[in-house]
Amino acid sequence: MEVKFEIFRGTWASWDDLFQQAAEFASRIGRDRLIGISHSCDNHEGVVTVWYWF
Repeated sequence: MEVKFEIFRGTWASWDDLFQQAAEFASRIGRDRLIGISHSCDNHEGVVTVWYWF
């Protein structure tokens, strides 16, 4: 297995929208493959990353 990630970002998207997208993706991949979810803000752009096993 290897570690993969999916990034959700948006300058105009709200944090609620970004976290909702990330939560839906994490739910689809399942808890057995989920490593974690991280977030940051870069130049006023929200970034949420879902880390998972593939």
